[in-house]
Amino acid sequence: MSHQGGDEMAVPAHQLSPSSWNNYESCPRKYWLSRQRLPRKAGMAATIGTAVHDSVEDMCNLDISSRDADEVGWLPPTAKAILDLHWQKEKEIFMGTPRHPAFKDGEIIRAHDLLIGSLNLLISNAKIGKVRMSEVSIGQWRMVQDTVLAAEGTLRSPCGRLMGRLDLLVKELDEDRNPVGWIVADLKTGKMPTGGLYDTVSRQLRFYRDMLLEINPNAPNVRAQGWYSAGPKVYEAEGPSVLDDAFRAWEGMAITKEPLDANPDEDACRFCEWKAWCPSWFYSRTNGGLPPSEGLFRDEVAIVLQFDSASGACMVELLTSKDEEGGIIPSGRTVGIVCKGQSLDQMRSIMESDHRGAVFLGSIRSNSRPWAMGDWSEVLPWSPLLESVRNRK
Repeated sequence: MSHQGGDEMAVPAHQLSPSSWNNYESCPRKYWLSRQRLPRKAGMAATIGTAVHDSVEDMCNLDISSRDADEVGWLPPTAKAILDLHWQKEKEIFMGTPRHPAFKDGEIIRAHDLLIGSLNLLISNAKIGKVRMSEVSIGQWRMVQDTVLAAEGTLRSPCGRLMGRLDLLVKELDEDRNPVGWIVADLKTGKMPTGGLYDTVSRQLRFYRDMLLEINPNAPNVRAQGWYSAGPKVYEAEGPSVLDDAFRAWEGMAITKEPLDANPDEDACRFCEWKAWCPSWFYSRTNGGLPPSEGLFRDEVAIVLQFDSASGACMVELLTSKDEEGGIIPSGRTVGIVCKGQSLDQMRSIMESDHRGAVFLGSIRSNSRPWAMGDWSEVLPWSPLLESVRNRK
């Protein structure tokens, strides 16, 4: 398959990245909604990941040229100071995001542990010997920095259709520290896989590997690895090129006026942040395509019958789905809910707004009477999106 053709210099209408590809493969509607400039949702996992990634990048680029090569004890406090700066920056972004739960300041401890794990992976790759973080000298860190060819680099295919953000490109060294190739390393701050790499992660890593080879046809041997900071542990991604599959996916990812098809699935729908704009999960649940919402946490569409702004107590009537266009039918079932924290602020905002219709209630804790909503929950207008708004002003 040829990917470069005569349109190399043309600006594509859309681009495929590993994350957008995963969204598209999981559910085309989810991908379509993610491109509609809807209010985004912040989460602590993403905040931790960004703070750690940015801190690793700063440590890789740290100017230590004027410092004594034998100096030790500098690395832990330097890494902590850099993380503290990025943590504060990410907190401000988090709190400024339209949809966010409570910010957990204590999670900086986990972020620090993950940063130390990431730096240990860099040190291990540089083959400077087993050394405690507090004992890493300036001279040794220069050796580590020398192995880093790129930190947070952008990869784009010659035709512009594919792009990715590469965490690290490092030299692969033999036991005598001679370079024998390159390693595409993607830092992972989430849970380590219990077996091998998940298919989506393996595809992501091979995507970076293959993009790098497409851009640098004379590159040395290139390996792709997932560097899991929580271990720390390295997982190898092996397999054939994924670029042909990526270009095929790109063809189907053009943003159309009408929503792309939905693919209701228990896992995909449970963790989808765009439910309040997608009637398909609700219709599928009503008609048996998805299991009923009976777990500890549940999502519902409801009409608010009564609401006490002071206490957060409300009475709602649950709704069922009429059609895949977002039509709703009263169920006749009423339940009491107590909203606190973030969900109470959101309920107040909606009740004081011009919105008079149904609301989407996300992550209701339903193992108590009345049901409970808190900082982990969301209250949003039920507003199914049936037409693209990307180009509206």
